[in-house]
Amino acid sequence: MPMIATELQENASRYLMNTYSRLPLTLERGQGCLVYDAEGREYLDCVAGIAVNILGHAHPDIVEAITRQARQLIHTSNLFYTEPQTRLAERLITHSFADKVFFCNSGTEANEAAIKLARRYSIKTFNPERTEILTMLNSFHGRTLASLTATGQPALQKGFGPMVPGFRYVPFNDLEALEASLTPQTAAIMLEPIQAEGGVVVPDIDYLKNLRKLCTERQILLIFDEVQTGMGRTGTLFAYEQFNMQPDIMTLAKGLGGGIPIGACLASDAVAAAFEPGTHASTFGGNPLACAAALKVLDLLLEGGKLEQGRTAGHYLAKGFGILSERFSCIREARGMGLLQGLDLSIDGKPLVMECLERRVLINCTMGHVLRFVPPFIISHSQIDRLLTVLSDVFSKRA
Repeated sequence: MPMIATELQENASRYLMNTYSRLPLTLERGQGCLVYDAEGREYLDCVAGIAVNILGHAHPDIVEAITRQARQLIHTSNLFYTEPQTRLAERLITHSFADKVFFCNSGTEANEAAIKLARRYSIKTFNPERTEILTMLNSFHGRTLASLTATGQPALQKGFGPMVPGFRYVPFNDLEALEASLTPQTAAIMLEPIQAEGGVVVPDIDYLKNLRKLCTERQILLIFDEVQTGMGRTGTLFAYEQFNMQPDIMTLAKGLGGGIPIGACLASDAVAAAFEPGTHASTFGGNPLACAAALKVLDLLLEGGKLEQGRTAGHYLAKGFGILSERFSCIREARGMGLLQGLDLSIDGKPLVMECLERRVLINCTMGHVLRFVPPFIISHSQIDRLLTVLSDVFSKRA
């Protein structure tokens, strides 16, 4: 007999480390943009595993691809070649700026690979002292020690010191402050094209293009963390395409596997050559099961029309948020790109998450006051209307 929800939650509190502030909801299954609790109640999922389930839950084509691959070969060491890994690498390279890719299991691992690659390239190309990496205030790059150091949020680093040497922070979307912070030891600049965890902050249109120009002039590597913005989240396959420029290194994860853990670090040939056998590795990275899932995700995005479907849904959602922001004074700004949207509030956003939960709509709050919305690309206009209606009811109580 399955555990009842209360018993399961009590056992989770008893046996799991206390690393998450979980909502009082036990999810049992999902289908499309909907999830269901242990009692069979339906919820509209606008969190999607925090931008992971880009094609919704239990997409039949992804389920079939995983099932077929699981029957054939789930895992083998990277000491051997496998077809799914090589095909996925070719597909990513064909549709991006990059020439080479390294596979791992998460966004954090992808960012660790990018940090190591940037430092090794700079040391080999210039000198052993050129190892400094500049990142942005309010950025988020992961939870392992180097990626946590790269994360420009001191509150998240508290209690885990000393941090990894060689990182400094500058304000996001401020090219003048960044240029003033450069030193002869600066090897790379690492940032998210849009700060997602940092409050869905979109930079000025020319900021990234001018940053690219500056990095080229100073021979500094430009690293884009596209863990959350990549795989169509902003309306194009990668967010850098929205800004008409290219990085030297890019990291992916989250939506890449459509729910199956996989990460990737992509780079140009010149930069990727800094890695040699023995310099970096991953036991599970690029395993056949994860790569088969990611290949199907790319198929659905590029040939199955899901990228365009997400782009259309993003326009509709942004329009609805614009109307809400005009109606309710507690919304300071509606902002975002594609299906990465945020409502910046003048009030605490966490109680609103709970009120939406009570109305069976799942949303997320970041930075304490920004409601973040990262639904699957297959969300329908009627489901977006359902979200907007619930939000309108919640905001009306604060008018």
